[in-house]
Amino acid sequence: MAGVSLCEPTELYNLLNQCTKISRLAEPNYLCLLDARTKREYNESHLMTAIRVKTELEAFKPYPVEILPAKLYMGNYAQACDSQIQKDLKIKAHINVSEEAGTFFLNDSKQLLHIPVPDSPEAKIFPHFSDICHFIDNHIHKEAVLVFSTLGISRSSTVVMAYLIHSCRLYLKNAWTYVLKCKSNMRPNRGFVQQLSEWEERIYLTAITDISEPNY
Repeated sequence: MAGVSLCEPTELYNLLNQCTKISRLAEPNYLCLLDARTKREYNESHLMTAIRVKTELEAFKPYPVEILPAKLYMGNYAQACDSQIQKDLKIKAHINVSEEAGTFFLNDSKQLLHIPVPDSPEAKIFPHFSDICHFIDNHIHKEAVLVFSTLGISRSSTVVMAYLIHSCRLYLKNAWTYVLKCKSNMRPNRGFVQQLSEWEERIYLTAITDISEPNY
């Protein structure tokens, strides 16, 4: 049954960019978009990027999901290595939370923070949270930042939630819900969830989110 649903551009952008293959959203007559913005605003928006990705003749290539509009993105290693993605999203700074190293088309080493943490429940990512938050805060007001890990599922989402807890003053449970809405397959490993709980306790002086609940 046909219906009308209203959503923000960021929500639609993430919806179109977090699948691994063409879905029914790309079928003719399935999705009708009505945009009330000016032509200039429309052409400059990230929605155009998502639509172009869907209509390219090459294999479908999702872009990083948008966490904070035009400021903070979350993705994987392959997306970080794609110069076209960096250009389209105007990304000028990277946080690499994978063990792989690379230049990532950045000419200034100050624009790259590399935290070589393995995706293991025993890995210690907590000690890096402060440096990560400081790096994002220093860059986010003047340029877009991409946080990425190998697959963009566990380490990158952990780092993004740590930032939302620290700088956006969200509880872990709210940060979790928000990032899950941006990327439906995000999933920090169990060790990272525990460290996020400890981070929440440090920021708010008490553990607010019950990570024993099944959804964590």
